[in-house]
Amino acid sequence: MMSKHHPSQSTSTIGKAGAPPQFGALLMTDSGAQRSGPPYLFHGLTETEIAHVLGSGKRRVLYRGAQLFSQGSPQDGIYLIESGRIKVFYTAPSGREITLAYWHSGNFVGGPEVFKQGLHVWSGVAAVNSTVLHLPGDVLRRMVMTIPALAIGIIEGLSFKGQCYSALAQMLGTRSPTERLAQLLLHLMNLYGVEERDGTLIAASFTHADLAHMTGVTRQSVTISLKKFTELGILAAHGSNLVIKNADMLGEIRDGKLAKTTASDEA
Repeated sequence: MMSKHHPSQSTSTIGKAGAPPQFGALLMTDSGAQRSGPPYLFHGLTETEIAHVLGSGKRRVLYRGAQLFSQGSPQDGIYLIESGRIKVFYTAPSGREITLAYWHSGNFVGGPEVFKQGLHVWSGVAAVNSTVLHLPGDVLRRMVMTIPALAIGIIEGLSFKGQCYSALAQMLGTRSPTERLAQLLLHLMNLYGVEERDGTLIAASFTHADLAHMTGVTRQSVTISLKKFTELGILAAHGSNLVIKNADMLGEIRDGKLAKTTASDEA
């Protein structure tokens, strides 16, 4: 299970040598490079430069479920995730929601605009207790003028996000809901998998609604597909977690080779 901690007890690890723990992101994409996570924002910065950046922002602590920013609300700069996990999602006028990504420590959220004030085009909430550092646009602009490595980190981060959101749009348009769910389960297994006697436990809890939001389908569709996967011996429930018992078969579903057997494609 994901660890639970009090936000005020969080300590930043992003200024220390190397990438922070759990650095990366949970993204719906086919690309192995994108699944490995975005470039580390502070790569190439000196300890003095990192300290300057960290001292230029305002730290916020968030309990699980707390809103960081809302779609349509005023936007100014970015939020650097120091600890925890931030869910970023878009809500359609109909109320239907799709999760764009879960971003871990070392990443930033709040774009796509980073220097100018505007309106948020999606929302962000704390998926677990988290600590973030708000860097206003004007402050960030001044810092990138004097810290070239920070400018490169922001550019690479925005480029990575653009590639991932483009891949998400392509996946939604070309893969069936069942194939997308199979892909997501394999991705969760790679990120949170713990080997057990009967298979690989996904050691992080996601509700059927969470899975539906990440794959762009209804919760009912996810429930039906998971039931079929269970009947086929592909997975099993372990409390509030899932155990992947046959990753190879799940991969065949992802690739469309068993679509007729598992089809429940309600978008």
